[in-house]
Amino acid sequence: MDDLKVVGAITSAAAATGTGSVTIATITSSAPGILGVLGFTTTTTVALPVAGVVAVVGLITLGVCKGVEIARQQSESQ
Repeated sequence: MDDLKVVGAITSAAAATGTGSVTIATITSSAPGILGVLGFTTTTTVALPVAGVVAVVGLITLGVCKGVEIARQQSESQ
């Protein structure tokens, strides 16, 4: 399959996943300033967009497949 078609398919799959997000971590720490002294906390959520995760995984997989293909061609030529 042509590389541009594969990248297009990955882009289409990423777009089809929607605009949701995946929560990676929730971090709780003391609030800054006087509120922290009084015992208040603040929570930060680390999230990644699903479309980005799908695109990155697809492109990494494409890179691994291309690397295996190149290695196989080099071993056959020796």
